[in-house]
Amino acid sequence: MVKIAENPVNAGILGVIVGDALGLPVQFEPRSYRDRQPVTEMFGYGVFNVPPGSWSDDSSLTLCLVDALIKVSPTQPETLLKQISDNFCQWLKDGYLTPFGYSYDVGGTTEQAIGNLSRGSSPLDSGETGERSNGNGSLMRILPIAFCYQKLSLEELIVLTHQVGSITHGHQRSNIACGIYIIMAVELLQGKTPQQAYKNAIPIINQHYQDKIYSSELKYFQRILQGNIETVSRDEIGSSGYVVDSLEAALWCLLTTDNYPDAVLKAVNLGDDTDTVAAITGGLAGIFYGVQEIPEHWLEQIPKINEIINLIEGFSNSMG
Repeated sequence: MVKIAENPVNAGILGVIVGDALGLPVQFEPRSYRDRQPVTEMFGYGVFNVPPGSWSDDSSLTLCLVDALIKVSPTQPETLLKQISDNFCQWLKDGYLTPFGYSYDVGGTTEQAIGNLSRGSSPLDSGETGERSNGNGSLMRILPIAFCYQKLSLEELIVLTHQVGSITHGHQRSNIACGIYIIMAVELLQGKTPQQAYKNAIPIINQHYQDKIYSSELKYFQRILQGNIETVSRDEIGSSGYVVDSLEAALWCLLTTDNYPDAVLKAVNLGDDTDTVAAITGGLAGIFYGVQEIPEHWLEQIPKINEIINLIEGFSNSMG
């Protein structure tokens, strides 16, 4: 039996990990496969030939961020960025915070950025900035920043979000996607329903990103900013590794379901980048629905679950 305190920090981080684990075995398989054989339960030995419950880089890098935030306050951003970068390098090289002692399912943009860090680049200069570097590798791991919202102003929180995201993905589009996600998460943390959080987030996003330095990028988020992403048909929702697709899909899955299992399974069954879309969805769904709504038999299959719980409960305590 998995024992863990009921609070949004624990639920959000576990929500990421369980979503990741559900999607990992069928990662890269097209939507047509999922339409014929939808995922309804946790299983393993798929694409990466690992046991049920196995988690990927999405969860490892999320836990690396959690670990860094335990060691360094978000009010010390320069030191925090260095700690995160060290954790990322240790993850890639030594398998730090992985289920089996080695890293796998490593994104190319992330690997390049960590290589830059290991060669001496600063965390603010390590991430790739080309337009083709807008994968979902920063969005998939950014959720822990949302739990710092009581320690920082919203402006400071978004600046930190961009800085942490830019360690691996330095393009403005990826930064905005992470910012939108964190604003949505903070609204949920303040007790809003997903629908309320989404409606409340739109003006906040528009206000924060009104500066002309963002104007050329906001057009890519217009479907979200129109305030009715939940009305878009499934056929129009992408689930690729492109950061805008992943953000749209996660919001769509959250807003068109009414419980945690349905939200993450809906994300997995979109196909393609199944583990990451489900992880991003799972973080938001976990915050709102809570630990009790994550099926215990899914949690029990997660490798190193007790170590994970100890880590995230330490993070929860450090966030107050």
